[in-house]
Amino acid sequence: MTTTTTTTTTSVLDQYAEKLAGRYDPYPHGRYMTLLLVRQVASEAMFRTEGSGEPLTTEFVFPGTAASDPIQRVVISKRKQTAVERRVGRELLRQHNLLHRSSGKEQRICALNTNNPCGRCIDCMLYGYAAGGGGAQRSRIITDDAFSLHQAPTIVGERQFNALYDNSTMRDPETNKASTSIGTDPYVRPEAVFLDMETLKDVTPDEVRYILGNVLRASRYGAISSRIGRIHNHLIGVAFSGCEIFSNLEWVQHTYDQLRRGDASEPDFPLHLTQITEAAQAAATTLSKRVYSPVTFLKADELARLQQELHDLYHDAEALQTLLQRLDASYPGQPAQ
Repeated sequence: MTTTTTTTTTSVLDQYAEKLAGRYDPYPHGRYMTLLLVRQVASEAMFRTEGSGEPLTTEFVFPGTAASDPIQRVVISKRKQTAVERRVGRELLRQHNLLHRSSGKEQRICALNTNNPCGRCIDCMLYGYAAGGGGAQRSRIITDDAFSLHQAPTIVGERQFNALYDNSTMRDPETNKASTSIGTDPYVRPEAVFLDMETLKDVTPDEVRYILGNVLRASRYGAISSRIGRIHNHLIGVAFSGCEIFSNLEWVQHTYDQLRRGDASEPDFPLHLTQITEAAQAAATTLSKRVYSPVTFLKADELARLQQELHDLYHDAEALQTLLQRLDASYPGQPAQ
């Protein structure tokens, strides 16, 4: 007689359920989950205020942990990161009719930058909102500026831009006057990498799946993102803790030290993602020992399984719809599904 054994695979997030929230609660409980990301530029990119003429956003910081002269690093500001990922998520909610109407005088569908949030949708409850007439939710996704691994002179180039008339020249075909739309723009070179962490506070497993989906499906950041700014977000680690861990700047400095070529010189550019990942993971492990809380990292196989679970989820329209409806119904003021 043949015996058939059925194996039920438990989700990675379910295995760590005690480190996540069981349900939404407006009160903080000190459950932190940190996503460790390598943001790899896959085309030219400009991280600055939208428009031409502004310089790239940079900061002078120390290159590594040893005493040395500061270097200039390119920065992706925190708002430029989450704004992209938030819009990716809102596209998904709009597809499933899960952006609700606000309860104020103007009962419009929830939209960004209108001072009229619904205060009930998944986006509002995770990324935060403040309604002028009352009600607020602080963002439970904590972010910081992301710093480039290499210094600015290594990863920044310049491109000349111009605007041709219909006759394909720089002169107006009617007045014969020369166009003034010519100049140069600084840009970040392809293969540049930025180390970044997003810290999720008191989130449920379903909320993690939604947030991670936004991060891994987001693809364009910075200025002129309809033509440039392609970025691949690589999830290289997940950490659970009882408080925030180290900063992006500390992480990039320790990773920089790991990648130096045995002397004081800068790491090669470009570097293969595998080298960067190994160095960044080693730096994260070292820095975690300084945190005043136990820090638990997902093992390599668990991290791979988590990403495969997310890949399968976002390929299954029915399962994804069920997840979103369940998550939407879990917040106060929503009817139970």
